[in-house]
Amino acid sequence: MLSIRLENSMEAQLNALAEATKRPKSFFVKEALRNYLDDMQEYYEVQKRSNAEDRNLITLEELERALEL
Repeated sequence: MLSIRLENSMEAQLNALAEATKRPKSFFVKEALRNYLDDMQEYYEVQKRSNAEDRNLITLEELERALEL
């Protein structure tokens, strides 16, 4: 279980959305957190790969040639 304190304006938005959609507030909080965590995992994976010693990068020109563009 997790408890959080929201800014008044954010809580009002959440309440309005929950009421308008007849969904619980927790639905939107979970969905937002899920999306955020997915984005953060992708971001850190990109950071890890970009700093890897064995990364294999090519130039834009090499990519265009490979794709025959």
